[in-house]
Amino acid sequence: MPLHRAIERDEQAIGGWKDEVWPRAKPPRRTWAPGSASPTRRVKGSRPPKARTWAPRGVRPIVAVRGRSAGRVNVAGVLCFRPGERAHLFYALHTYRGTKGEAKSFRWWQYRDLIISTHHQLGGAPLVWCWDNLNVHLARELADFAAANSSWLRVVQLPTYAPELNPAEGVWSLLKRAIANFVAADLDGLVRIIKRKLKKIQYRPHLLDGCLAASGLVIEPW
Repeated sequence: MPLHRAIERDEQAIGGWKDEVWPRAKPPRRTWAPGSASPTRRVKGSRPPKARTWAPRGVRPIVAVRGRSAGRVNVAGVLCFRPGERAHLFYALHTYRGTKGEAKSFRWWQYRDLIISTHHQLGGAPLVWCWDNLNVHLARELADFAAANSSWLRVVQLPTYAPELNPAEGVWSLLKRAIANFVAADLDGLVRIIKRKLKKIQYRPHLLDGCLAASGLVIEPW
């Protein structure tokens, strides 16, 4: 964790959130929650994350990559849990190709669309949506959207600088390990790799349950 974040981290506030806010976030019956949304994750260009690999004894393993990194792929995802149901992972991608005037990351309306898509994918069930304090998450437009749809949407903010409380962080750790040492020829190839790896995670609900367990948060049955 960067030094300035470690200084600004408030352990007392985090403990208070776990003891007071989290128990109250337990949804009523039929509600999917907490919808734990991640901050945006960026995978830049065609240079893969480094990881251990194998090679014949005495031969140094070499992973060839392109010298220039142009553009990046942003990923935003949400894990959904409900007692007695399998966990779900939904995500959205934003590709930045480095052209002039192009948005480098997600806009507020893309997060709104992710919320709406999640709501529809879960059969229109109510949601308790937990996410961090990223600037775009605090946008007035998103607050107005939540207020206008309070019949099925409740937003809960995570404490500042507490990524360990977000189960979605476990998904990004799994994704990073899955694409380690993969070399993409271009951004489109990188998008295909990310989609393929995320799909494998989506169809392994025990991995998603493990991400929730790693956060230390418990969703009690009704």
